[in-house]
Amino acid sequence: MLLYGRNPVLEALPAGRVSEVVLARGVEDAFARQVQDLAREAGVRVRWLPRIELDQLVGTTQHQGVVAEVEELAWATVDDILDRAEASGEPLLMVLLDGVTDPRNFGAIIRSAEVLGAHGVVVEERRSAPLSPVVAKTAAGATAYLPVAQTKNLPRLIDQLKADGVWVYGAAGEAAQDVTLTDFSGKAALVIGAEGEGMRRLVREKCDVLVSIPVRGQVQSLNASVAAGILLHEMTRGRGKK
Repeated sequence: MLLYGRNPVLEALPAGRVSEVVLARGVEDAFARQVQDLAREAGVRVRWLPRIELDQLVGTTQHQGVVAEVEELAWATVDDILDRAEASGEPLLMVLLDGVTDPRNFGAIIRSAEVLGAHGVVVEERRSAPLSPVVAKTAAGATAYLPVAQTKNLPRLIDQLKADGVWVYGAAGEAAQDVTLTDFSGKAALVIGAEGEGMRRLVREKCDVLVSIPVRGQVQSLNASVAAGILLHEMTRGRGKK
């Protein structure tokens, strides 16, 4: 898989996922030197090509002058996420995506989840964007650290989590429960629905609590990835709040 963008490549090199790096001619800056140093340490070949060849290689001009050939992103399992939470000694914090198909939203949610301390993200197999270079670039390297898993049936997984004592919170703009006034202590999962449509009815009904973000403007809804970041911040800030 071809990965592009400065942060994703910098994160992928130490993780041992890169087989080759291509830099655009003319990128003679501190970043290029850093990439070459990391590549040398990892035993990875570095090539230089005209920028237009990088454009053609990845089909976009948004590569920031660097492309890396990496192993395909691999799906984790739900058990991987549960084990990660147990090993951390922290209460589980998981993000469940119900129909988020835009790769940039998917990547941004992965990034927010990793930065804000979630233990993993889970999507339903047939209702998600694939793990692609666009997802990896938008996640800015977070895919190297955060397990992202698939499940065949999200409502069934929610039932299993609830049976294990996980409290499931659904993001819903019209919900009466203010996220800033919600107790998020204990094991928790946050469900983010599709752009525009939100959560499916069955998924919504499975949630223990529906929470909303207080808004003041005339536009009454937020982009899914922005909403996920705000909600995760409140959940981690409020862990243990009574």
